[in-house]
Amino acid sequence: MLGFWEGLRQVGIAPQDVVRKARLPITIINEPVVSITQYFSIWQAYSDIIDDTAKGIIKLATSFEPNHYPPTVLVAYHARDYRDALKRMARYKQLCPPESLRITEEGEECTIELEWSYTEQPGPPMLVGITLAFLLELGRRGTGQPIAAKFVEFSHEMGDVQSLEDYFGCSIQIGAKCNRLTIHREDLDRHFASYNLELLEMLTPLLDQSLNVHQHSSSITEMVKWIIKRSLAGGRPDIQTVASELGMSDRTLQRRLTNECTSFKFLLTQVRQDQAREYLADPSLDIKDVAFLIGYEDQNSFYRAFHLWEGDTPSNWRSKHVGTN
Repeated sequence: MLGFWEGLRQVGIAPQDVVRKARLPITIINEPVVSITQYFSIWQAYSDIIDDTAKGIIKLATSFEPNHYPPTVLVAYHARDYRDALKRMARYKQLCPPESLRITEEGEECTIELEWSYTEQPGPPMLVGITLAFLLELGRRGTGQPIAAKFVEFSHEMGDVQSLEDYFGCSIQIGAKCNRLTIHREDLDRHFASYNLELLEMLTPLLDQSLNVHQHSSSITEMVKWIIKRSLAGGRPDIQTVASELGMSDRTLQRRLTNECTSFKFLLTQVRQDQAREYLADPSLDIKDVAFLIGYEDQNSFYRAFHLWEGDTPSNWRSKHVGTN
């Protein structure tokens, strides 16, 4: 998300304004990862501020400078050719769900279809548009050529379709069954002027290692804790909400947690306790703010819960532990 905030600044929008519009804690700007629900809320807030989906798509896609690309995008921008770039984008998208890309080459066409992982909820139209627009923008910037798409499909309304057709250089279908960018297959062989073998040799092993860890070490327990942690502020995430983000029923989720010898209720309590300690260690946060950030609207309820966890009041705990740092 850090690259996204910088992208907003480049188009003249303060990240704080987007966060407020999304009704999320301002501290989320410094979080490298957010929950799927928060992620979608942030994109919807950006869309609401721009108030023109097509304009917002084109503005952000064309304004995001390469020197602010995150490593997962840098390896695509500095790839050997357009085909290599798209494959790298699809591969390393796995490190930053919920978007996933399915690339198919057939005949004279290459299609890139946007799909969603860990959620059944479709992303906001602005996010869909930006994702597909940036895939084309990547080819244009890497090759230095005004590559045009062959066809673009969107499942939802996208605002000024004419502006989008001018940008993509092709006709656009609204109300399609999927969100898909179709490009000319011959463009995939176009060499990237931005090709940088030295940088690729440095970044690729690191990203592959991160991807390997992500694919093999993430248990359902850790995924649930991750979602709970980033969904706590001002509310109490329930098992139905978390299960939906993971693309499964609440009964399936509970069964899988039972298989890992835990429960949703236990994980919720554990995350709240861990987050309470972390926030209380920050003296700039009022205790009422800490209560809100871990999902307690009632400060007295937080006091009672914290006393059960630590055998002390939040203020006493802070005095003892922060004072020793």
